[in-house]
Amino acid sequence: MRYWLMKSEPDAFSWADLVAKGDAGEEWDGVRNYQARNMMREMSLGDQAFFYHSQKDKAVVGICEVIAEAHPDSTTDDPRWECVDVKAVPPLPRPVTLADCKAEPRLAEMALLRQSRLSVQPVTEAEWRVICEMGGVEA
Repeated sequence: MRYWLMKSEPDAFSWADLVAKGDAGEEWDGVRNYQARNMMREMSLGDQAFFYHSQKDKAVVGICEVIAEAHPDSTTDDPRWECVDVKAVPPLPRPVTLADCKAEPRLAEMALLRQSRLSVQPVTEAEWRVICEMGGVEA
């Protein structure tokens, strides 16, 4: 299993929106960055990702699971763009803010802190465990 971080602006699609989709989940559509698209192409069924509210919240708020591997993005006819489907699994009892991540030395090399604008990012297993610990869930 691999780990990821997926960003969404809560005004466009929030953690609550994903939770409301239930087990059916939702396409992680609309990504128009080649690097982020390529990350989704690497995802496998069962991979887990932190759901990160960007813009005003700037915090990891939940965990989602990949339930469909990369396929054409239904929001465009352009065959270059693909997406995965994800469903919500547990929320984090304590959101982990960007400031929290910056203050944690064990996360100094995390992509979130180095490539802050990328909407889909890899997360190492060690980083996953640290954020889960900070957020109050078992890794």
